Amino acid sequence: MPLGDKPGWEKSESRYCGVEAEFDDDIANLLSFNLNLGAFDFVVAPLMNPTYRPSLVQANSGGTCVLPFAGSDLVLSPSQWSSHVVGKISHWIDLDSEDETLRMDSETTLKQEIAWANHLSLQACLLPSPKSKSCANYARCVNQILQGLNNIQLWLRIPLTKIDDASMDANSGELVDSWEQWNSFRILCEHHSQLSVALDVLSSLPSVHSLGRWFGESVRAAIISTDTFLTNARGYPCLSKRHQNLIWGFFNHSIQVVVSGTSLRNTAAPGSDLVTNHSSDNVENLQKHPLRSYLDYIGYLFQKMDPLPQQERYELGYRDFLQSPLQPLMDNLEAQTYETFEKDSMKYMQYQRAVSKALLDRVPNEEANVTTVLMVVGAGRGPLVRASLQAAEETGRKIKVYAVEKNPNAVVTLHSLVKLEGWEGIVTIISCDMRYWDAPEKADILVSELLGSFGDNELSPECLDGAQRFLKEDGISIPSSYTSFIQPVTASKLYNDVSSPFFFLSHTLSVFMFSARLAPPQSVFEFTHPNNSTTKSNERYKKLLFELPDDTGSAMVHGFAGYFDAVLYKDVHLGIEPSTATPNMFSWFAIFFPLRTPVCMKPGSSLEVHFWRCCGSSKVWYEWCVAAPTPGAMHNTNGRSYWVGL
Repeated sequence: MPLGDKPGWEKSESRYCGVEAEFDDDIANLLSFNLNLGAFDFVVAPLMNPTYRPSLVQANSGGTCVLPFAGSDLVLSPSQWSSHVVGKISHWIDLDSEDETLRMDSETTLKQEIAWANHLSLQACLLPSPKSKSCANYARCVNQILQGLNNIQLWLRIPLTKIDDASMDANSGELVDSWEQWNSFRILCEHHSQLSVALDVLSSLPSVHSLGRWFGESVRAAIISTDTFLTNARGYPCLSKRHQNLIWGFFNHSIQVVVSGTSLRNTAAPGSDLVTNHSSDNVENLQKHPLRSYLDYIGYLFQKMDPLPQQERYELGYRDFLQSPLQPLMDNLEAQTYETFEKDSMKYMQYQRAVSKALLDRVPNEEANVTTVLMVVGAGRGPLVRASLQAAEETGRKIKVYAVEKNPNAVVTLHSLVKLEGWEGIVTIISCDMRYWDAPEKADILVSELLGSFGDNELSPECLDGAQRFLKEDGISIPSSYTSFIQPVTASKLYNDVSSPFFFLSHTLSVFMFSARLAPPQSVFEFTHPNNSTTKSNERYKKLLFELPDDTGSAMVHGFAGYFDAVLYKDVHLGIEPSTATPNMFSWFAIFFPLRTPVCMKPGSSLEVHFWRCCGSSKVWYEWCVAAPTPGAMHNTNGRSYWVGL
């Protein structure tokens, strides 16, 4: 049964906990014991008798034999096979062995077992860890298999070893970083989307930075041996604080936990004080399954997690889901899009605060009867108009509002709203593109929400430069400035998705769930309004240098996450840059700038990146490239993959 019912976690795979089992030719009994008595959700079980060797069978049987699988496909229903069994490929296989017989036996067995798993419609198979640093033949064989698979996932078992005491490679005597082992394997397998990782969590953990790399990889399971657990004062299993934090990180990234090994603790003692969803189960079941107390502890950690806040619940359906950025000047937004943005109450609270402060600065108390001209450019269906009127009421100031909107469909809604709210004498609706409107008077305050995920990527600079002509010389623009930021990320899932023909080389939006941020964000482009520059060019160029911490180990850069931070007015800001992000706001997701060829970074190395914002007569686009540690191709030249139309 699932680890618990937590608001917002209903669809997360991390709710399910598995157990690693030894070979049993009675797979039905094995499943019943672990699921019914142990309360685990699935079993990682060998599919083939571990004593089986193709070369021995062929020598003894003349080439005809029945393969020693763990029971017929009829002993379980199709739903039981697909939902409750993960196939465990024989641990002895070594496809890179110098022993030719062992190598050939390994290749034959691997293909036979995965073919059987495919026949059973299993969701996943656990591949054994590479036996040495060199794993080219193993990867070649797996890559061949991947080309013919349907939907089955292959989990490569990788130990979560520390860089400073990683196991010695038997052939070279060099220290092996387990991430580099995984990286070599997945590169040889062409970054195949059906190849994932199952991490073996050991009692000693790498540094925080080193662990962080894995959250950008396609990790599907974390296998925790009973040897990793400690014993609390009552004789029950528990984990160290660092391991607890790691498990919570796994839960947050939809990584399933698998308990492995034999019970090393007193698991039969009644009266456990663990607060878990299994507390109603009887003591008899606890006595029958030796690993039940380990499952209870994992469930206890799951229950200790805070419920997902409103913002994250909203983002669940968009996590690592690629979508193209909006084209607000070229396209008219749909009603559903407007409705989504209008639900973001935090954003409009910040705008209301900014307008209130601007009104108080603009009109002192002794002149409170003076009417302030406020223009909302890009009014949409009216949320900024409402926020501005509420700010006027809050501050006791009089305002006259011009609501300028180019979308004729939204203008219909605006007229209905004005009539419904009785704003006829206060709000004037203008159905026109702000860049071409001839205003009858100049504004004291210009309010807009033209910001994109990268700040300027929805053409706020071009729009506000065009609208600036009807702002008074001492007028106030809200926002007054905004800055874009980027940071290098490991995001293997996004990289696989963005490599598809539809998205290839474009910059796309996503909530970064399966990503590892490898260095702090750095600012890229900044725009200020009103723009009093004599040149008024909105083209930009920036060179950035990112330093990876020494204890991170090697890491793969798949691209760059882009954010923005905006100053609405004075100390009122709005943004999604992680260190200063406005809480409980969901109008913007991070933007992803992919790299055609991922860059492998060595420990302590530097990443030199160049970014351009380019402007043409009918479009705006970005170009970017990596110059170090190795030069890479220029991306999106002349906006060939993605551009924003003027």
